Amino acid sequence: MVLTDENKAHVKSTWANVSSNAEAFGAEALNRLFAAHPTTKTYFCHFDLKPDSAHIKAHGKKVVDALTVAVNHIDDMSSALSKLSDLHAEKLRVDPVNFGLLAHCILVTIAAHNRGSLNPAVYLSLDKFLSRVGALLIARYR
Repeated sequence: MVLTDENKAHVKSTWANVSSNAEAFGAEALNRLFAAHPTTKTYFCHFDLKPDSAHIKAHGKKVVDALTVAVNHIDDMSSALSKLSDLHAEKLRVDPVNFGLLAHCILVTIAAHNRGSLNPAVYLSLDKFLSRVGALLIARYR
């Protein structure tokens, strides 16, 4: 999926707010994921999965920080996400479907906090970006 210059600009401008509130956005997205898709909890059996737990906040921040790296390297996300892709494919063995589920939860979280500025063009740009990230993360599964 090709990101146009307009897509990239939309992603970068929206992501500035997300990355400055990484723990809050990440935790909220993970809480949505676990509520809507309880089977995803199996990868986090060692976590305290209560909504305000330190584990959820810390991992949520890691997720947003990793996506921030992708935003900051939007023209070479493949290289920027290579180690993360290896980790999820070879060590953690995360079901690739879960990346799409999390991406949707991230989009819903962003939408809930950016109602006025999240027009269809911005939403599409974020969706394309998160789809690209997901595709890169599952590339090592082949």
